[in-house]
Amino acid sequence: MSEKAGPQPLQTEPLPDFREYPVDEMRRRARWFYRDVARRRSVRDFDSRPVPREVIGHCLLAAGTAPSGANQQPWHFAVITDADTKRRVREAAEAEEREFYARRAPQEWLDALAPLGTDPSKPFLEEAPVLIAVFAQKYGVRQDGSRYSHYYYPESVGIATGFLLVALHHAGLATLTHTPNPMKFLNEICGRPARERATILLVVGYPKQECQVPVHGGIKKSLQDISSWIGDWPIP
Repeated sequence: MSEKAGPQPLQTEPLPDFREYPVDEMRRRARWFYRDVARRRSVRDFDSRPVPREVIGHCLLAAGTAPSGANQQPWHFAVITDADTKRRVREAAEAEEREFYARRAPQEWLDALAPLGTDPSKPFLEEAPVLIAVFAQKYGVRQDGSRYSHYYYPESVGIATGFLLVALHHAGLATLTHTPNPMKFLNEICGRPARERATILLVVGYPKQECQVPVHGGIKKSLQDISSWIGDWPIP
């Protein structure tokens, strides 16, 4: 990634730390990862216990390793733990959610949400110890104030957010992907510039002891439903 104007010369290095595993080990690791990540569920009942700062930091560093268009890394993660700020986020988010449920959402959308039991009330935005607002940067700004384009920034930020969700799950934390619409209020609350667009609000923490989750959220499509395989498959 460079903020300098003009093309930069290509420099290469040996591929660092790639690890190839025996086929049986590959199968074992793939099965284990699937089974582990399949345990993740969206949680709306959070305990208020604090989360170690370094855990969140390392999960953000993991997200920052995601591939991005031209390696421009067009993301910013605003981490919110302050109680007053979380209250402001909740108030603004609930205002948008009330408008969504009462006026903006078509009936088909409301019907799709019904099995999840969601409504405009979002107490988890105050109860959870950590909120992470994910921002996508439409363009970069050089030190001289000139702009340069960010390529494929929505896709890049989406990949990084996926990395972050899996990292938080792997660390032993529960998460919820919350998307009030519009989310411009997050720019003001988090002090982010207009060139950044809030894409998602991650709610992070520990589930309450009596936490319940919708059955519907655990129903996932089969491999046959989500993939197509083209060509012969040489089995090692």
